[in-house]
Amino acid sequence: MKKVLGMGNALVDIMTLIDDEQLLTQFELPKGSMQLVDTERSEKIKSGIQKLKQEIASGGSAANTINGLAYLGISTGYIGKVGDDQVGDLFRLGLEEVNVKAHLLKGKMPSGTAIALVSPDAERTFATHLGAAVELNADDINDQLFEGYHYFHIEGYLVQNHDLIRKALETAKRNNLIISLDMASYNVVEANVEFLREVVRDYINIVFANEEEAKAFTGKGPEDALHELSELCDVAVVKIGRQGSYVKSQNSIHKIGIIEIESIDSTGAGDLYAAGFLYGMVHGFTLDICGQIGALLAGNVMEVIGARMDIHRWNKIQEQIQQFNGTAL
Repeated sequence: MKKVLGMGNALVDIMTLIDDEQLLTQFELPKGSMQLVDTERSEKIKSGIQKLKQEIASGGSAANTINGLAYLGISTGYIGKVGDDQVGDLFRLGLEEVNVKAHLLKGKMPSGTAIALVSPDAERTFATHLGAAVELNADDINDQLFEGYHYFHIEGYLVQNHDLIRKALETAKRNNLIISLDMASYNVVEANVEFLREVVRDYINIVFANEEEAKAFTGKGPEDALHELSELCDVAVVKIGRQGSYVKSQNSIHKIGIIEIESIDSTGAGDLYAAGFLYGMVHGFTLDICGQIGALLAGNVMEVIGARMDIHRWNKIQEQIQQFNGTAL
């Protein structure tokens, strides 16, 4: 069986349900964005939400994808950096409990956290303090990390470290891995669009983007953005929320629907879509089936708080995957 390696910001999520968007205004956090915050601002936000209902779990975009693949039985590994602290131990445990090979390096700073404020409409807004995660650098990357893997999945949140990204992508390509990129957040794309365009063109095989990220990258609507992205990579995926997703490879285009759900939190939906899609790729499924499995995982995770689902839900998902017969959602 082919193995998948991920790399991203190793973060522990602090999931918090908010009653309205007043807190977003108070903390100057644009709804639906991922904002990097320093230690002082992170602590201020934590203080402001301490009385609200919270759930804490190992997180980070690429880690969520790798975790999902592991639950589906795929052999996986993860590269990241944490601090020598309890939060870092929690992150490692979150990987190892589902048999992910944890290639975790120790940084000097405390482990990173992502405060996720979940609005009543299930949209999530992140205030991220990277901590030790930001210390992951090009010198940490070597060929040995990639040995035995066939796919390499990377999150867009890392693109602000250009040297790290280039070294990782060059190493993965030299070792003949298929490379996928999740663009992660529209504001990250806006700030790094030229660099992203370069690496997508030169290294990336599979791109995942939602409607806002695709527009930030191309300046175009979903379908036109899909066509432009597909000219730069082998497989382009543009997710359009309740309208499903588009998948394109060369001249083959698929429109994927969604499953019926009761959405309470969109955290991890994109990450789990990528997990389902890559699961299909690993098994050699057609692109429409890959998209259907992505939609299945994305829909399920939106029915829970945070990006992690319990084993009972995963067992049900696995049963549903086994029943796929090519009928599009």
